[in-house]
Amino acid sequence: MPSLVIRNGTIVDGSGGEPYVADLAIADGRIAGIGPNLPRGAEEIDARGKLVTPGFVDVHTHYDAQATWGSRLSPSTWNGVTTVLMGNCGVGFAPCHPDQHDMLVKLMEGVEDIPEVVLTEGLPWNWSTFPEFMDALAARQYDTDIATQVPHAALRVYVMGQRGADREIATPADRAHMAALTRQGIEAGALGFSTSRTLNHRTLDGKHIPTLRAEEAELSEIAAAMGAGWVQIVSDFDDPDAEFGLFRRVAEQSGRPVTLTLLQSDGRPDGWRDLLHHIADANATGLRITGQIRSRPTSVLLGFELSQNPFMRRPSYRAIEGLPFAERLTHLRDPAFRARLLTEAFQGGERSRRVMRWDRLFALGDPPDYEPSPDRCIAARAERENLTPDEVAYDLLMENDGRGILYLPVTNYAAGNLDVVRDMIAHPDTLIGLGDGGAHVGVMCDATATSYTLTHWTRDRERGGLFSVPFVIKRLTHDNAAAIGLLDRGLLKPGMKADINIIDYDRLVLRSPEIVYDLPAGGKRLIQRTAGFDATIVSGQIVYRNGEATGALPGRLVRGLQAVPG
Repeated sequence: MPSLVIRNGTIVDGSGGEPYVADLAIADGRIAGIGPNLPRGAEEIDARGKLVTPGFVDVHTHYDAQATWGSRLSPSTWNGVTTVLMGNCGVGFAPCHPDQHDMLVKLMEGVEDIPEVVLTEGLPWNWSTFPEFMDALAARQYDTDIATQVPHAALRVYVMGQRGADREIATPADRAHMAALTRQGIEAGALGFSTSRTLNHRTLDGKHIPTLRAEEAELSEIAAAMGAGWVQIVSDFDDPDAEFGLFRRVAEQSGRPVTLTLLQSDGRPDGWRDLLHHIADANATGLRITGQIRSRPTSVLLGFELSQNPFMRRPSYRAIEGLPFAERLTHLRDPAFRARLLTEAFQGGERSRRVMRWDRLFALGDPPDYEPSPDRCIAARAERENLTPDEVAYDLLMENDGRGILYLPVTNYAAGNLDVVRDMIAHPDTLIGLGDGGAHVGVMCDATATSYTLTHWTRDRERGGLFSVPFVIKRLTHDNAAAIGLLDRGLLKPGMKADINIIDYDRLVLRSPEIVYDLPAGGKRLIQRTAGFDATIVSGQIVYRNGEATGALPGRLVRGLQAVPG
């Protein structure tokens, strides 16, 4: 008898093919059959009128800390994700000598915006080597499968100590040691190696990430030693031809797939097209290089309860910023405080002044609008209402008992729409990722982009073209699973792993983000809930029904590449 049979659902199987109505049976955590007249299951779900899809595969998360203290990797798992890949951007917590804990905590605090007190309180540090870290993860149970990568920054500090943190050139002995430890990590089950070459990644005190200018010899020797898995890279591409040339040579010499962050910047609005041309040219020669994209802008959320807001660098606000939110709110509601704050000058550098880009700031709304038209920006509203932008922003932030949220699209929005993102999604050499689940917990919540990709790009977009549901489901499931070598999931076929979503497509909607205080030491984070996921199933067990946890935790650490069942 099957453990579960899903009846009458519209099967969108992840292949990109046309949907069809059928029953689906599950036994022993695998798909046992699809079709009519399936035997009765121990449990049955009537999915008439609902989509039945593979579980989503999120290839770019930062749950490295959360996975060591928690079992639920929300908000990703509230959004249909049944496999997450962490250890991205060269940052993580293994390998790590005991006297280097603070160094990695400060690095993660700066790069991924996870407060130091949260990490200090939450991380158990029951590992030193990377294989020991994998064993610590393997001992836990989750609401999703997890997989990880060997992070370059941790590796460099582990091997070179302070020299690595200070970005000194690795010696031949250093390179050989890092290569050997990376191979050890791959053999322990890591799915790849990650590194960062962006100036945006710094410790909280402004120091650059240890991997920023790592030499080609270092990257090539590490990649050549891997034997399996991909190389994940984030770079600014300030010299696009030279930088891509380096990555192409790494791919050629190692035989490893390479995946690169691909975003549109305001400063070089067509630079992403040049990079994608380089990628396509390399793939035409037999290499496998992909551009990893977001399906919406990289965005910063601003609010009085969040980590940033447009008034955070003004003297009156700085005087109250350390107070608990309820006490801050008392001051913010005071008309005299408001009047004084609005007259004060912003005291910060050019980078921090982006929180006052009134022409690029919007009220987020509920449900959120991530593609607002330029006439809805704060500057335009202020002109229409005969107010200053400061006044409009302040009043919007005070909505919902001081929990109003402003939306600042940082990348992928140079033209004030998402037409470039549509081109990115349509390209065969891209992967949808970069949700950053588990990171930037006080300023963004892009881990919900799986749900957004399905709703916005197949149904809700009003400012341009759409994609078909089968195409988007394939991008979120089969394409991502295949890219990281997990060929046992991402398709609804007999024998495949029973990671499945049952979706009420017409009702599927993202709610507005909100702050909760559920991290260690009472740390806060942004979460975002959805409605419309009737069920999310991992390894044949229902982990969420209508957005509520069932208590089942069948998710496990995935060790190594997984072959097609058969």
